[in-house]
Amino acid sequence: MSEATAILKTFNTTKFDQTVEIAIRLGIDPKQADQLVRGSIVLPNGIGKSLRVLVFAKGDKIDEAKAAGADEIGGPELAEKIKGGWTDFDVCIAAPDMMGVVGPLGKVLGPRGLMPSPRAGTVTPDVGKVIKEYKAGKVEFRNDAGGNVQAVVGKLSFDAVKLAENITAFLNHVIGLKPAAVRGQYIKGIVISATMSPSVRIQV
Repeated sequence: MSEATAILKTFNTTKFDQTVEIAIRLGIDPKQADQLVRGSIVLPNGIGKSLRVLVFAKGDKIDEAKAAGADEIGGPELAEKIKGGWTDFDVCIAAPDMMGVVGPLGKVLGPRGLMPSPRAGTVTPDVGKVIKEYKAGKVEFRNDAGGNVQAVVGKLSFDAVKLAENITAFLNHVIGLKPAAVRGQYIKGIVISATMSPSVRIQV
């Protein structure tokens, strides 16, 4: 892993700090509901980017969200703003008692992967904790129609060891999510790449 990240860092030839992504080809049948792979993880060294976090909350949860560093907090008025097409945020979190307000936003937020859901951990009574996780570098992922999982694992400016730690943590997490229904080889291919670089294949 450290060898792969060292090779990737040789492509650091741009004026901006390139984002590093991992792509894993899984031996799953994405058409089967019991073989879907999705989840989230707080990477050990963050992702080198501060995410803009929006929170739907009321009452005490507003103060909790403010203390945790949320960028936008609101209720029905915020929902109306989103209905008008505003989506200048990376993560949307909702307290359970706000889902009546958030539910109708599915048509706007769903296609952008921003719709809060209990399964993803973004509908939660513990809004402060979840906000802090995303601010610390939490990444969400889910397999696509081809059975692949992709995620951001850092920046090219990270040293090779920190990048390797992030990649290893992500890979181990995905391995731990192997559906019981999967037969045969689960991890079929792994590549890492930066925004403007060729892919570097990691041996499975």
